[in-house]
Amino acid sequence: MKRFSSWDEIEIAYREWGDARAGSIPVVLQHGFVVDARTNWEAPGIVAALLAAGRHVIAPDARGHGSSEKPHDPARYGEQRMARDLSCLFDVIGAERVDLVGYSMGAMAALLCACGDERVRRLVIGGVGSGVIECGGVDRRAVPNESIIAALSAEDPETVEPPAARAFRALADALGADRDALVAQARSVYRGEPALERITAPVLLLAGSEDPLAVRPEVLVAALADARLELVPGDHAGAVAAPAFARAIVESLA
Repeated sequence: MKRFSSWDEIEIAYREWGDARAGSIPVVLQHGFVVDARTNWEAPGIVAALLAAGRHVIAPDARGHGSSEKPHDPARYGEQRMARDLSCLFDVIGAERVDLVGYSMGAMAALLCACGDERVRRLVIGGVGSGVIECGGVDRRAVPNESIIAALSAEDPETVEPPAARAFRALADALGADRDALVAQARSVYRGEPALERITAPVLLLAGSEDPLAVRPEVLVAALADARLELVPGDHAGAVAAPAFARAIVESLA
């Protein structure tokens, strides 16, 4: 585990695997909400698949998650701040070019990073769809942010609807996450109009066929200059574990 102080002095932890030989282009993986780098990328075998392909892999824990610093002030959160953390990470590792992969919250951070950082050579995003265009960020229609905040804050989360919001609480409890930090992020999710026209890197969008947070992904693909869509089996949590998900990432970044 390595660490660096980001642009606003938040401490970001990251993991590194593989050969960091001079000239190699690293793959940077940014995870989704509640989880951390190991849960999102190592446990489902995505890191192993990239290593088998000879790639150098780096995966940060987003602010408020995993082993990174966890302030409770909502002003310290939002995917736009996480995007700047990614650019700082590129500086720290001395990367002139990177292949960037993001899922859900991490997909939004990766998109925002790629809008302004020309070091992104290729981009893979997953767990998002038309919500990026129609909601200005991660889709909040199927699982409203207010219900996620209520589930994370409730003494008895079983009283909170819908059940999908309770699933975020169950995952947070299973991982021993800092729920106050997660609430701060949930209160600060990006709501804007990302400058997608600035993204020059080719983009692969991976969407679970049963993912309510990645509906109508073709809308997002159409808004990007050079993008293609690949559907994989599963819902928001299950798609990452599908063998086709890891295989598509490896092939897209080859």
